[in-house]
Amino acid sequence: MVDDRKNRRPTVIVIDDDQSVREALKGLFESVGLIAETHGSVREFMAADDPEKAGCIVLDIRLPGQSGLEFQEALAQSDLPRSVILISAHVDVAMAVRAMKAGAIDVLTKPVREQDLLEAVNRAIANDAARREERTSKTAAQLRYTSLTERERQILTLVVAGKLNKQIAAELQLAEPTVKLHRGHMMRKMKATSVADLVKIVGGLF
Repeated sequence: MVDDRKNRRPTVIVIDDDQSVREALKGLFESVGLIAETHGSVREFMAADDPEKAGCIVLDIRLPGQSGLEFQEALAQSDLPRSVILISAHVDVAMAVRAMKAGAIDVLTKPVREQDLLEAVNRAIANDAARREERTSKTAAQLRYTSLTERERQILTLVVAGKLNKQIAAELQLAEPTVKLHRGHMMRKMKATSVADLVKIVGGLF
């Protein structure tokens, strides 16, 4: 059996209490080569969910128990947000605004036009991939930062603040060649090729 988590193939997860809708959407997504799975409720989805699974969620707004809108807002506040498309037979302006503020990729009205839904899913998958790549890059940068010595961290902070080597030397009471040596080690460990590059890396850490 292929492990889709390992090969990172995106999965479209459909959560809708209407079985006919679930089956229709699953068939649509699989017809264009996407992997799809379905659940009848948020509770059912949560019991089987793997948060590391790449892809997106197509979520009915009106569900038994926790509503789709409430669940989407909870996902947006979690440690690993998901790309969500909301669908409903009844969508009002206030509902759509609330969903978009919580980060929904789109809010579509049933019956959903297949092309509109597929386009929204493509955007959602791209959004998910970008967010996961950013998280991976941040984790790698954090590991590189933890490898710095205390002195290298001090110098990093001052370099990012725009200090020159001679200013750093004066502030830390070091010889300028010593600052240059520590700075070189720090830049290599952080994989930064310039001060601008270092500022960008550090800006993503905190």
